Amino acid sequence: MNEPKTRVIVVEDEPQIRRFVCDALRKEGCAAIEAGTARQGLDQAAADKTDLVILDLGLPDMSGIEFIRDLRTWSPVPILILSARSAEQDKIAALDAGADDYLSKPFAVGELLARVRALLRRPWQDGSARPQHQFGEVEVDLSRRIVSRAGVEVHLTQIEYRLLAVMLANNGKVMTHRHLMQEVWGPGHTEQGHYLRIYVGRLRQKLEADPALPQHILTETGVGYRFQT
Repeated sequence: MNEPKTRVIVVEDEPQIRRFVCDALRKEGCAAIEAGTARQGLDQAAADKTDLVILDLGLPDMSGIEFIRDLRTWSPVPILILSARSAEQDKIAALDAGADDYLSKPFAVGELLARVRALLRRPWQDGSARPQHQFGEVEVDLSRRIVSRAGVEVHLTQIEYRLLAVMLANNGKVMTHRHLMQEVWGPGHTEQGHYLRIYVGRLRQKLEADPALPQHILTETGVGYRFQT
């Protein structure tokens, strides 16, 4: 019986580069899946077990940083950035968002494959990470960025969605104000806690049956918040 192939998703909007990378991976014995947009890449990652994602930062429908943050809310799969952006700040932003390695274009195929092999050797735990969540009347599909309540889709702003995704990823854990601010707004906003209170209130209005007596988005007085399904 044949062993299942290593499954690698290549998220790249330039068809020639995408095919070149996929051809190289297939010669290495990998099952390479092409995705021309961030949305296609997230759908592919949610559809089946994925061993590695190779990601370009300049995508037409979503920034590569947003892709990383979205994927990291429900999957710890290794991410290798393959980008023409070689500035230090771009590398720092991608690695801080959750990428595991960064290779600048133009690149040598030998180095690309060596980095792929190195990432695949690293142990990582799939655990209970999953893109779908349900609590009360609310259903959340993180891979498709869809939130619904009682069967009706709920519109969340980008910040509201990001805050909800971080809370879902930490279900049952107490999250400090500082931690939530850093995860949602970034390192430069950790002291602006009043923003957090405003957006938590908005989420409660949209998702809790009784916003005044929340059952899921709970306040831990003097510390932060805790989400429970």
